[in-house]
Formats: sequence, structure tokens, C-alpha cells
Amino acid sequence: MLASTAGSSTESEFYSPVPQGYRKGFHKYVVVFGTVMSGLGKGIFSSSIAKMFKEKGLVVAPIKMEGYLNIDSGTLNPYRHGEVFVLDDGTECDMDLGTYERMLDQNLSSRNFVTSGRIFSEVLERERLGKYLGRDVQMIPHVTGEVKRHLRELAVYGDGTNPADVVFVEIGGTVGDYENGFYIEAVRELAFEEGPNSCCFVALTYIIEPKALGEQKSKAAQLGIKRLMEAGIQPHLIACRATNPVTNTAMQKIAMFSNVPMRRVFSMHDRESIYTIPEDMRQDGLDREVLSILDIHDRVDIGHEDRVRRRWTQFVHKLQATRTYELTVGITGKYAGLRDAYASIDKAMEHCSAHIGARVDLRWIDTTAITDHNVADELDGLDAVIVPGGFGQRGVEGKISCVRYSREHGLPYLGICLGFQVAVIEFARNVLGLAGAGSTELDPDCSHPVISELPEQKRIEGLGGTMRLGAQDVQVTPGSLVHFLYGNNETIRQRFRHRYEVDPAYVDRFQAKGLIFSGRHPAQPIMQVLELAQPTGGDSADGRIRHPYFIAAQFHPELTGRPLSPQPMFMGLLAAAIRRSAGGSDAWRNDDNVARWIRDQHTGVQTASAGSPD
Repeated sequence: MLASTAGSSTESEFYSPVPQGYRKGFHKYVVVFGTVMSGLGKGIFSSSIAKMFKEKGLVVAPIKMEGYLNIDSGTLNPYRHGEVFVLDDGTECDMDLGTYERMLDQNLSSRNFVTSGRIFSEVLERERLGKYLGRDVQMIPHVTGEVKRHLRELAVYGDGTNPADVVFVEIGGTVGDYENGFYIEAVRELAFEEGPNSCCFVALTYIIEPKALGEQKSKAAQLGIKRLMEAGIQPHLIACRATNPVTNTAMQKIAMFSNVPMRRVFSMHDRESIYTIPEDMRQDGLDREVLSILDIHDRVDIGHEDRVRRRWTQFVHKLQATRTYELTVGITGKYAGLRDAYASIDKAMEHCSAHIGARVDLRWIDTTAITDHNVADELDGLDAVIVPGGFGQRGVEGKISCVRYSREHGLPYLGICLGFQVAVIEFARNVLGLAGAGSTELDPDCSHPVISELPEQKRIEGLGGTMRLGAQDVQVTPGSLVHFLYGNNETIRQRFRHRYEVDPAYVDRFQAKGLIFSGRHPAQPIMQVLELAQPTGGDSADGRIRHPYFIAAQFHPELTGRPLSPQPMFMGLLAAAIRRSAGGSDAWRNDDNVARWIRDQHTGVQTASAGSPD
């Protein structure tokens, strides 16, 4: 019997909160576990199934459950855990949430992400408030009960408009880890309490293929699945990660060992793009198998599925088509050795390259050793440059050198967050002649602090509220480049993750020399987009510095990009790069066919927002 939201009494051993509005039997759960090792792509698998269900007209709600004790991902080093993904409500979370947002084309919130630290904090807070009615608080039933509370509350909340038909649960880490054991126990209890056809358990495993042997080996996968079964979880589906397609022999061994029929064992081998996985799953019939396991065939809207699939299939065809253009784009950052640190930029470029018909080679360039003396060699052969975000001083001077080279040589440039700030610093030093211009984040005693904390932030510093996080409106200047890129919208909504701003005292001096602040806070003197005027085809009487494509944003545009609605700033960058590689650099947005495509296809898009890590 399930207890109410008030919790358990001294007469009951149960603690299984049920929120108001919850409908037992209506809400279903798909839970994805990892075996053998972490980092296999549980989020990719889970989001791919969730996408198929959303296409069928069902309401889906994903959640990532992490084992670490951090309250959120905000303090994690990208080298440890990949990029920090920022949601619309300011939640700093795991990069897998980015996969869910892109695959589902759905904005998520703090309800879709939880850590052990957050669970334990909530348990202790409830204990202090006497919510457990005098019971000694234990891992079971109270900690596992709070996990079930999160899952059921998400089921009721759904997508924010309608309750969820299916909640997709991704449990971080690997089966057998100490830190995620209580999550596994919680979903075992959930399946027991919810009853038959309530949960579908998926084990993601790994098929090794040692080069010395020349064949696939499934023993490690078998033992990993055994650990899951020892925890009381009988998987319904098995997803086999591997470099190459998994052989029937390996899948037969997995099926026999795990009691899972062959039709429910899926080869999740490496593919050119993760966006091809949903269709491969559909062809293997996995969607029908999950519908049967959950007994919800009657909820499918076939007409809706056909309409939505056509658009997605068109995008996948573009991904796989022969490309018209060949481009090389440099990503100049200090985490260049780990692509996951810039995962959202990588994906934004993938979306845009497919829509624009270009094959883009991303060159990852570490800026820690770049100077004004070697920058030309480091950026040689590039068609465009992106300077991404980052915290700390390491590599910043190299980024400033990359900005200067791009500005002076007409190389299409896109700056993101810190890439916006270093563009301001470079302009101050080399155009305004302000020697020593810098940021108080990097040098508190710099002679010209063109980037600093604003007074309003300093006043609340003691409260820990100086970070600008989450979605905010940006007021766009009519007629500007950013206005053009965003379909002539005068207000766009974007996600931020930063603390330092352009000092308003310097703004007039910048603009007098041609640095245009074309995106601003609607009510405060906060600069959020900068750009240089574009060439006019002749000498400019106003003397402003001009550039074919030079734009930077204090926000993070990379996560506004979705497969079917590519991000405008990245589309503009590739369009300018195509123009430049073809031997032209002037007025690309007026007479270039690709740039015209941007204008026509993206009128009114990207009001939904996104953002990502610094």
C-alpha cells in the first residue's frame, strides 16, 4: 500500500510518497541502466526512444539521476564531466540534458535533473521539519522514497503542459557503483508498487572487440548484466554498444544469459551521427516492443507520427547527403583536448552544416600557447573561427590573439560568452589604444577594467547571487546583423552563464570607433551582443571598422540550436565562411544564396532560448 505525501507513520514500514494528481496505471516508466563502464551513451539511447514516443503523440518527460554529491553540475571541471549545460530556469546540469533537449526539441527544467547531493539535502531538510513523523531516517525506505517522489512528481508535471504518458529515467554511472545503488533500488521498488506493465528496464552494455583477437567478446557484458539482475532488476531490453555492428553470435549469447528475447536486443554500434539512431530503432521494432511492455499501443497517434517523421527523415537525409561545400572551422579554447567540453557547439555545427550543405572539419585549437607571433600559423587554413566560453586566466591571451587576427584579416568570427569579453578587450587594446585593458576577473588591478562586475552585482555578492544564469530577454537593435540573423525579431530570449559584464563607462568610446552593441538588456545598461559593421562595397564615410562577419554574444547561443531549427549565429558564420572560401567577403547577407536561405528559413525562430557552459 502506498503512503500519502505526508510520509510514513510509526505503524508502517512503507514510505512511498504519491503527489496530488498522480494516476497510478496511467504514468509509465522506461529506466536505462549502464553496465561494464560509464560513458556508453545512456542519454543517447534514452532520448532516442523518448523521441519515437513523442512522435507517436505521447507526452514524454526525461530525467537524469546522477550519483555525485554535488547539488548540481555548476562547479564541475569540463575535463571531469564534459560541458555544464544550463537550462532555461538556470539549472546547471549534466551534458546529457542537452541531448534530450536537442532530440526532443523540448525545453527542460530542474525537475529533469537530480543528484545524490540534492536527494540527501532534501531528506535532511524533511527530517529537520519533522516530515518523517519521528521515524529513524534510513536509506530504505526514506532515501529511496524521495527518489520515487521525484519520479512521480515529474510524471504529474510532464512537459509542463500535460502530464507524462512515459517518464524516461537515466541512472548515471554503472551498475555496481556504490553511489547509484539507492537509485537502482528505488526503481525496483517503483516497479513493484506500480504493478505489471508499469516499467520497462533497459540495460546498456558494451561488447568488446580486442584487435588481437579479431572478434567480439560478450563476457564482460554478460557479467555486467548479471550485476543488474543481482540487484533485483530483470531487463526487458538490452542495448549493445560496440565499435562495429554487433554480431548475431554475440547478441544470442547476451539474450540467452539475460532472459531477453533476441528481438529486444539492439546493436547500438558507432554511427556517423546519433540522429540516425531513432530510425534504426524503429526498423528493428524496438518502439513496438516498448509499447507492448508498457501496454500503451492504444495511445499512439499514427497520423501525428507520420507527419513528424517526414520532417525528421528530411533532416537525416541532409546529414547523409553529399555536401556542396568544404569548410574548416577553428574552435579556439583551453579545453580543446576534450570535445565533450564543447559538446553543444559541436552539435550546433552539425545541425547547421547539414542544413547549409557544407562538410565542416572542426579543428580544435588549444589557445594556451598562442601568441601574436604564432597566431597566423595556428589559424592558417581556417574559413572561420569560434572562441567559446571558459573560466579562469589560462589561455585567455591566446584567445585575444585569435580575435585580433580574425578582426584584422576578415576571418569570420563568432565569440561566445568569454569569446564576447575577449573581443571587447582586444578592441580596447588595439583600436582604442587602452594599454592594459582587461577584465577584473582575470586581473583585478588592470588599468582599464573594460570587463568587470556591475555595481548591482557587487551589492549582492555576499548573498552568492552574482552569477547571471538561465534565460533572459535580449533587446535587439533593428537593422543590425543579429536582428537579421534572428528573423528581424527585436527581442530574443537566450540563456546566460556568466558573472562579468562590459563596463558601461566605456560603451560610448567603443561605439565611436565602430564596435556596435546590437543586443542589450531591456532595462539595464548591460551589453549582450556586439558586432562590427559589414562592408558596403565602397569606402565608408563614417570611418567605422568593417568586417564581413564579426559577432559575439555574452549569452550561449549554441544550445538554441536544434536539429530542425539550426542556430542563426552559427548559420551566419558558415554562410560567411562559404562566401569567403569562394573568394568573396563583402555583403554576403545581401546577395549570397545561402545567406538569403537563412533569412527566409529562420524568421521568427529561436525565441525559446538556450545556453551552456562557460
